[in-house]
Amino acid sequence: MSEPELITLDGVRLDAVVHHPDPRPRRGTVIYAHGITADKDEFGTAVRVADELARSGHTVLRFSFRGHGTSGGTQRGATIAGEMLDLEAAVTYAAEELPAPLSLVASSFGAVSTLLSLPWLDDRLHRLVLLRPVLDLHRTFVEPETPWGRQHYSPEQRKLAHEQGFVLVNGTFELGRVLFEELRHHDLAHPFQASTVPVLIVQGDQDTVVPYDAARQAAATRPSCHLHTLTGAIVQ
Repeated sequence: MSEPELITLDGVRLDAVVHHPDPRPRRGTVIYAHGITADKDEFGTAVRVADELARSGHTVLRFSFRGHGTSGGTQRGATIAGEMLDLEAAVTYAAEELPAPLSLVASSFGAVSTLLSLPWLDDRLHRLVLLRPVLDLHRTFVEPETPWGRQHYSPEQRKLAHEQGFVLVNGTFELGRVLFEELRHHDLAHPFQASTVPVLIVQGDQDTVVPYDAARQAAATRPSCHLHTLTGAIVQ
């Protein structure tokens, strides 16, 4: 593995690591975009995914979004707009330093910046994999349908964010009022439906964080999209 220098257009340094494939013909490059409150390791999941992809001949770039892990910025200052700049920095680095057919694995909230970036990113992608992705901000955060969403994004939590500037998510992450407001103003359906890149969605039908029905409905209305359902899978 190596540790590249990733600097965003607004000067934020991102903690990143590259997994290099075993000696064999390279099959492509994969960027892993983690979820909110996590980091480039995604509690070990991203590491396992990257190791497996490297064994199959892929180069994998993992990075922590701003305000996460040891990347620059602060938790309260993390925003969707900022994460889009972070993803852009990762894609630019991959294009310049790891040239190969590019695929992207986006987990949970990592899908938000990914989908909103598709208008410029779509024709650069070979494949897109979405792991229990946030596909509907309204159903996940604004009027949350899952137990986790109702716990952390209730009207009471929104009021608290406005008053003190942040709310504590999962007991570890200080989600700021700006990001809380952004959740109300982005529509992920349009860029997702307009995209032509082949997509695989992996989602548990008993997920307590991201509503499974949002994934089912999104996949049913988009060509070149396959939903792989993990029957009975409960994710907390």
